[in-house]
Amino acid sequence: MSENINGKVVVITGASSGLGAETARHLAKEGATVVLGARRLDRLKGLASELGLDEKAILQTDVTDRNQVKALVDRAVELHGRIDVLLNNAGLMPSSMLDKLKIDEWDRMIDVNIKGVLYGIGAALPHMQAQKGGQIINVSSVAGHKVGPGGAVYAGTKWAVRAISEGLRQEVKPWNIRTTIVSPGAVATELIDTITDQDIAAGMAKTYEKAIPASSFARVIAFAIGQPEDVDINEVLFRPTSQAY
Repeated sequence: MSENINGKVVVITGASSGLGAETARHLAKEGATVVLGARRLDRLKGLASELGLDEKAILQTDVTDRNQVKALVDRAVELHGRIDVLLNNAGLMPSSMLDKLKIDEWDRMIDVNIKGVLYGIGAALPHMQAQKGGQIINVSSVAGHKVGPGGAVYAGTKWAVRAISEGLRQEVKPWNIRTTIVSPGAVATELIDTITDQDIAAGMAKTYEKAIPASSFARVIAFAIGQPEDVDINEVLFRPTSQAY
């Protein structure tokens, strides 16, 4: 499918590690032109060096700030004249039991996981409408399909991503814009490092003992992008073969 990836301009949020960084590596090898945003500029610089990117291809980006997200997307358009794909990848998973009242963590998940996706859509959509094409890929989760104890707020944000994405899918048909939801299960990332509820962290660590590598996510993204333009892969849900829920 690399023939439909080669030359495409792809913007990735949360690109400094894990799923975002591995996807940047994979797509760059397939010939995509990547523009990368994340909060951790030092890591972005390291990735840019690894991939041989000009430093203009990276921008420190906190997705809770809509102006920073817009600046990232606008950077891609300024450099390359268009944006073909936006991967709204930035996310947090500080799961906890509701009675722990970790309200600051709830707020942060809502800001990053929901508002960050909306800000990405808001930044990319005018450009894609003007060029009459593009693809917006939003990262949900298995938790966007199934809720478990300790995951109420995180799952809520990921259900929201799916609802927003489905609404977007229906609205953008006049501009030939494709939309994709990717819902991973246990994939090796730094997500579980954000969990401060020790009981939940212990259970999650056990689940992630059999996590599959971030390259599995990157291949899914490449599959969705690499389809012919008249094929719209709307959702992919995947897990480790050993993951039961």
